[in-house]
Amino acid sequence: MSLFMLTSTRFSSEPRSSDLLAATLRHRRERLAAQIDVPVLLWSGRSSARNFPANVYAYRANSHFLYFAGLPLYNAAIRLASGRLELFMDDATPAYILWHGDSPQRDQIAQTIGADAAYPLSHLESLDAEFATIPVQDAATRQWQSQVRQRSLPSTLQDWDLALAKAIVELRLSHDEAAIAEIRKAVATTVEAHRAGMAATPKAQWEAQIRAAMEQVIMADQMTCAYSSIVTVQGEVLHSDRYSNAIEPQDLLLADVGAEAESGWAADVTRTWAVSGKFSPTQRDIYDLVLSAHDQCIEKARPGVEYRDLHLLAAQVIAAGLTDLGILRGHAEDLVEQDAHALFFPHGIGHLLGLDVHDMEDLGDLAGYAAGRSRSDRFGLGYLRLDRPLQAGMAVTIEPGFYQVPALLNDPQRRARYQDLVNWERLAQFSDVRGIRIEDDLLITATGNEVLTAALPTQAEAIEQMVA
Repeated sequence: MSLFMLTSTRFSSEPRSSDLLAATLRHRRERLAAQIDVPVLLWSGRSSARNFPANVYAYRANSHFLYFAGLPLYNAAIRLASGRLELFMDDATPAYILWHGDSPQRDQIAQTIGADAAYPLSHLESLDAEFATIPVQDAATRQWQSQVRQRSLPSTLQDWDLALAKAIVELRLSHDEAAIAEIRKAVATTVEAHRAGMAATPKAQWEAQIRAAMEQVIMADQMTCAYSSIVTVQGEVLHSDRYSNAIEPQDLLLADVGAEAESGWAADVTRTWAVSGKFSPTQRDIYDLVLSAHDQCIEKARPGVEYRDLHLLAAQVIAAGLTDLGILRGHAEDLVEQDAHALFFPHGIGHLLGLDVHDMEDLGDLAGYAAGRSRSDRFGLGYLRLDRPLQAGMAVTIEPGFYQVPALLNDPQRRARYQDLVNWERLAQFSDVRGIRIEDDLLITATGNEVLTAALPTQAEAIEQMVA
C-alpha cells in the first residue's frame, strides 16, 4: 500500500506553488538527462519497525527521490528517462483512510509534481529491469529493488549506478533557487529554536528541558529535527545523544540543533553558552579563540577556495591561540604539521548541507571528496568530510571547536607523542571548558559567501545577553 504522507497539502492546493514545484523538478530532471542517458528508477522508501510491525519509526523519504519528486511520498517510485517523469504509487485504501484519514490521489499528486504519467505500483513489474538506481535505507525496499532488477546483468548495473551517483553529486553540489529558499526556511526556524534554548536555560535544571524548549519551536513550525539534537553540558562528547545530565551554574551548554523543512531541506547550527549567563575567564578565552577560527574561515570562503585549506586555517588559528594561552608549545605551523591541534580539534571544519544534514553522505565520500582524492590517515585530517574546491551555489557548514576528550588526552600513545608539546599543568587550569563549538551555515555565492544563519549572534557578549 502506498500512502501520501504530508503534514500539509499546500503544494497541491495552491496552483502557483504547484507550478513552481513542477517547473523546478522539470529543470532538475532535464539536467540529469544531460548527465546520464540510461533510465533511472528511484524509490522513496518505507518506515522501519521499532519493536513490532505496526509501531514504526518516523518516516523520512529518500533524499535522492525527494530531489526529483519534490514531495515526501511513502512507498512510491519514480522513473526518469530522457527528461520524462513517471510516478508509481497506489491510492490510499479504505482501511488506510479509516485509521489515518484521506489523502490526495495518485493523479492529483502527478499533476502537482509535473509527472508525464502515473501508474499503480504493480506496473513496475512490467518495466524493463535495466535501469540505474541508488539503494534506499530500509531493508524492505532494498529487497524490492533487487527483485525488480534480478533479470539484469549485475556488472552493467553497477556501472550504471555509479554513473548515476556521480551525476546526482554533480547536480546536488550546487543548489537551485528552490532549494535555497527551503534551506532558508529551515534556517529561520533553527535560529528561533536556539534563541528559545538560551531563554529557557536560566530556569532549566536538566539538559532535557532546554532540548524540549528548542524542539518545541521546530515542531510548532511543522518541521522536524534534521538530526538527533545535541544539547549537553558534556560538550566533549561530539555527538552526544543523552539529555539526563543536571545543569550546574559553572557549566557550558553546547547545543547542536537543526530543523528540517517539510520538503526535506536542512539547517545545522551549533552555539555554546554559559549556563550562568556569563563565561568564566578561561571559558571566554577558549570561546574567543574558537570564534576567531570560525570568523577567519568564513571570511576566506568563496568559489575556488579549497575546503581543506579552510580546515587547515582553522587548525592553525587554534594552534596559535593555544600557544598564546600557554597550553601548547611551539610554532603553529609545526604543531599543525604534527597534528597536535587535533588533540583539541579532532573533527573536520564542516560538511556539505542540503537535503541531508551531511549532504549525500549515503554515497560515502563520492560527494565530499573531489575525483582522485581520498581520506587522509593523519590524525588531524582523517575526519575531514569535505575535500573539494568550493563553488557558487554550494551550502556548507563552518564549525570549529575545542574539546577536552579524555579518550584522546589520556591515550598513552598520544600522551607520549605530544608530551613535550602540551603544557599539561596549564591545561588543567581550563578544566571548566569541556567542549565549545560554533557552527554556521554558509551559501557560497559568485563573489564570496552569505552566512545564512547570521541572525543568530556568535559574539560572546551577545550570547550572554540572550541567556541572561
